[in-house]
Amino acid sequence: MLFLVLTALFVLFRSMPGDFTTQMAAAGANEAALARIREQWGLNEPLYVQYFEYIKNLLRGDLGQSPVYRVDVWEFVKLRMFNTFILVAPAMTFTYLFGSVVGTIAGSKRGGLLERIGIVPVITTGSFPAFFTSIVLIVVFADWFNLFPTSGMLSATSATGLEWWEPYLSWDFAHHYVLPFTAVFLRYLFIPSLIMRTSVVEVMGQDHTEYHRLTGISPTKRLRHVAKHASLPVITIYPVSLARALGGVVLIETVFNWPGIGFTLVEAVLGRDYPVVQFVFFIVATFVILSNFVVDLVYGVIDPRIRIDD
Repeated sequence: MLFLVLTALFVLFRSMPGDFTTQMAAAGANEAALARIREQWGLNEPLYVQYFEYIKNLLRGDLGQSPVYRVDVWEFVKLRMFNTFILVAPAMTFTYLFGSVVGTIAGSKRGGLLERIGIVPVITTGSFPAFFTSIVLIVVFADWFNLFPTSGMLSATSATGLEWWEPYLSWDFAHHYVLPFTAVFLRYLFIPSLIMRTSVVEVMGQDHTEYHRLTGISPTKRLRHVAKHASLPVITIYPVSLARALGGVVLIETVFNWPGIGFTLVEAVLGRDYPVVQFVFFIVATFVILSNFVVDLVYGVIDPRIRIDD
């Protein structure tokens, strides 16, 4: 699967017209200089030669250099990937935990006032575009009430003279973190909430749930039993949603000026920076494939009915 992903990435991005020298040509570079640069980066070679060189370098752990920024791809991307991951992973995890609770309560109170109170706001906030939600948060909490910064990950002088990891443990980072975290939370909350609600309604109508009710188990214990069985679809969609959020947080990062891979990826695509684009997509694809594999293993722990016994 990873091999197919790598091949598809290579073909798709090289099907785009031009390469990174196109911008240099627009800036006035002469053709002789452009030809030397294309030869230096192997862009004048046939595509099959570029492909085999690409695969060979990747197998050796050589991610190449960014032709646009003239630095190693890993050195260029690693902190940006971490910035995105530290924003999206906690936000999505909290979103799915909170959304599962909302969905469980709404599903157990189907048709009641509590369901409408819980689901309608979730659907409303989830229907707004990510950039709109982000702008509203900035206007309300940064402009009107002046509670949080409008953009960035740190103040201008916070990271001066510190190790790379120290700013993430500072109050300044936490202060900048609240609004982007909330934007991710509000944007994706509807997914686990609706899936869990539907699953709870389905499980509550099954025979084993009715049996527990007839045996006199308390409503709280019965609801925990229902939630455990109803959580399988939520667990299944979690890694896919996390990977989608990692790659789709571009608008939120742009509005909040968050230095993550989302905006970096857009710049790399526009600049035809093939090594950076391919590596970022490769990491996301790897995460999706491995996460789904882990989910399949966790299934047997959560639901003994699908466990494979020796």
